[in-house]
Amino acid sequence: MRFAAIADIHGNHLALEAVLADIRAQEIEEIVNLGDFFSGPLDAGKTADLLKPLSLTSVRGNHDRYLIEQDPASMHASDAAAYRQLTPSHLDWLRGLPFDIVYRGEVYLCHATPKDDNLYWLESVSPEGFVLLQPFEAIEALAEGIDLPLILCGHSHIPRAVRLSDGRLIVNPGSVGCPAYDDELPYYHKVEAGHPLASYAILEKAAGGWTWQFRTVAYDHMAMSALAAKRGRADWAHALATGWVR
Repeated sequence: MRFAAIADIHGNHLALEAVLADIRAQEIEEIVNLGDFFSGPLDAGKTADLLKPLSLTSVRGNHDRYLIEQDPASMHASDAAAYRQLTPSHLDWLRGLPFDIVYRGEVYLCHATPKDDNLYWLESVSPEGFVLLQPFEAIEALAEGIDLPLILCGHSHIPRAVRLSDGRLIVNPGSVGCPAYDDELPYYHKVEAGHPLASYAILEKAAGGWTWQFRTVAYDHMAMSALAAKRGRADWAHALATGWVR
């Protein structure tokens, strides 16, 4: 059993195209998608047109939820920009996606954590704004009740794997389309890949259990940076060009 996991595309259709091509080059046929498909000042519509026909096993992220629950007039700028590009069919597709799901009977998928789609699972944020590996006990507590050997989450955009004390494995594949961002909650912090490449993960079930491989894929990130700049988002332009928050 071998498949790919993608997450946090954020409307970056060129990054998605490059990742899909790399997955094909690895001769992998099955992909799971961990949410936050569209939000951002890029090409939400093109991203939706790429994703929908693939019929991937997918879960809805917090920003996907905002697109179908919030009044467009009160949306954050990145969500509003994506919303304007999505068709009623795209939004109906989002409405039909689950919060979480079990894939092939042994892999648990969610966007962030099993009970909260807007909470880091493998990371914590200090009052000083440092993004740190979450204490082991806190990671295990969030996995309570998930009796499956492999758990996948996204949301933090940080590729990371943690093996629990009973052997269960939690993997975050990183972000396909957004290598850096900042956030005000729970304290102001920055998440920065330090490079502009697209990230995803390959999961494989071997005789000794599940293994993982993180992959980074080059694409025309400067084209997407230029698009963000054209749309008045200097923050996104810099993040896409460099993998750092200005």
